[in-house]
Amino acid sequence: MARGQKQYTEEFKNTIVHLYNSGKSLAELSSEYALSKSTISGWIKKNNPIVMDKDTTITMAEYQAMLKKNKQLEEEIEILKKAMGIFARK
Repeated sequence: MARGQKQYTEEFKNTIVHLYNSGKSLAELSSEYALSKSTISGWIKKNNPIVMDKDTTITMAEYQAMLKKNKQLEEEIEILKKAMGIFARK
């Protein structure tokens, strides 16, 4: 992390996103909380809901976590396949 850069809690980030979704503009939030517009935009993008099915929505962060977990599971499957091949030869 760069020096002088602040860390914000997820609760604070979610509050800012909620305020934006309830009608406050980026400019208002930026001046009121001394945050850059790009920081707020990033939080909004990360927490914007994605509609998966008729009744299912997830955030971008949840989607990216699912992709990461999926990749990890695929790697584990490949390792297990190789292990099965080794044990089948014995």
